[in-house]
Amino acid sequence: MKTLNHWIGGKTVEGTSGNYGEVTDPATGAVTTRVAFASAEEADAAVAAAKDAYTTWRDSSLSARTAVLFRYRALLDAHRDEIAALITAEHGKVHSDALGEVARGLEIVELACGITTQLKGELSTQVSSRVDVSSIRQPLGVVAGITPFNFPAMVPMWMFPLAVACGNTFVLKPSEKDPSAANLLAELAAEAGLPDGVLNVLHGDRVAVDALLTHPDVAAVSFVGSTPIARHIHATASANGKRVQALGGAKNHMLVLPDADLDAAADAAVSAAYGSAGERCMAISAVVAVGAIGDELVARIKERAERITIGPGTDPDSEMGPLITAAHRDKVASYVTGAAAQGAEVVLDGTGFTVEGFEDGHWIGLSLLDHVSTDSDAYRDEIFGPVLCVLRVETYEEGVALMNASPYGNGTAIFTRDGGAARRFQLEIEAGMVGVNVPIPVPVGYHSFGGWKDSLFGDHHIYGNDGVHFYTRGKVTTTRWPDPADAPAGVDLGFPRNH
Repeated sequence: MKTLNHWIGGKTVEGTSGNYGEVTDPATGAVTTRVAFASAEEADAAVAAAKDAYTTWRDSSLSARTAVLFRYRALLDAHRDEIAALITAEHGKVHSDALGEVARGLEIVELACGITTQLKGELSTQVSSRVDVSSIRQPLGVVAGITPFNFPAMVPMWMFPLAVACGNTFVLKPSEKDPSAANLLAELAAEAGLPDGVLNVLHGDRVAVDALLTHPDVAAVSFVGSTPIARHIHATASANGKRVQALGGAKNHMLVLPDADLDAAADAAVSAAYGSAGERCMAISAVVAVGAIGDELVARIKERAERITIGPGTDPDSEMGPLITAAHRDKVASYVTGAAAQGAEVVLDGTGFTVEGFEDGHWIGLSLLDHVSTDSDAYRDEIFGPVLCVLRVETYEEGVALMNASPYGNGTAIFTRDGGAARRFQLEIEAGMVGVNVPIPVPVGYHSFGGWKDSLFGDHHIYGNDGVHFYTRGKVTTTRWPDPADAPAGVDLGFPRNH
């Protein structure tokens, strides 16, 4: 069994706390790795390494930073399969899905490579007689990122490339459930020439997290995870004077109007609900069917769901892998087993699913619940698994009201052929990301990602322009210089004195 240690100051640093966590292969249930859990003192050491590196990295030229990032991008591209294999081994998602995760992370590295244009300042001349005003953006210092298990490579790449491109140094605390990809990302960054201490990886649990949230030398914290933890991150870090972006959970809805292409809507519902085993904050977990199309839509979703191949992520025939842990699998299953008692029709029940030869894996099949009520557990909670709820409404207005009543506002989608209805929807829906005939509207790298309401705590979305603004702060300078022709007598600067 391998032991995964911290990456601090440009090298592997063995854990000294004596506490370790276990990492399992979700397809087999076998423990494959033990990961060191940091003490508060080890967190101090990681922050100290980042603080020391900041004194020189902040003054490095933009061309020097982007040169490193261009080399880093090339190395990530060359090691796509290796990174994806680590994701599959520890998270369980199929290899093609893991490769897609790496590709989406690379988008933000590419954005960081163009940071020179993002950091341009502004200048206004002659705001008053001989007075100019300029504005610039400067780095914050040491920033921390706390990332979730569902995207162990992509979400870290949503954070640290932009942060270091802006001149900050970074301490990453990845999920303890699938931590190996983070170390490889750091090792490749060092190979690309990122100076020691600019990127550090600290493993652990709440002890490490709270140490970062309260550390006086950490200027800002980025987080992606569940809403309860996002709320804790935001409250604790803000109380300690830090800038915070904390992205929380979701209950993403897909509104299907009577004029929609039902084949396209069913395809989208299946891929968006069950892709990556439903373990993503942008998964569609609630389909809202308008009018008389509900029965036909459910039938088409069921037909497609039954054809999905579930198996180990290493099997090229697999379209969906296992869940991350046995405990999570059992929690997801509980929503299905309790659905009928709360009024739902269980169209598909995946709770008894297993894979021959991999019986100890964290398996669950696809579940489809129809006629779900808004007061049921399956609707109210973020299940984070392959469970799709279908709700019925009579009108567009009723559907939008139902969706807007949700405490979450992460992503949403509408399926329709009517441009006027789609335009109205994107203006009326209370969510940060909207898809029109697109089920998972994750913005490209040069736009920003983030939700509303209980899906985001803090003022900034992640990556894009919001990411650059989060990792920098503005400074405005007002300047007045005397005209050279007004130099004191006896000082000749070569300017005429008859102006």
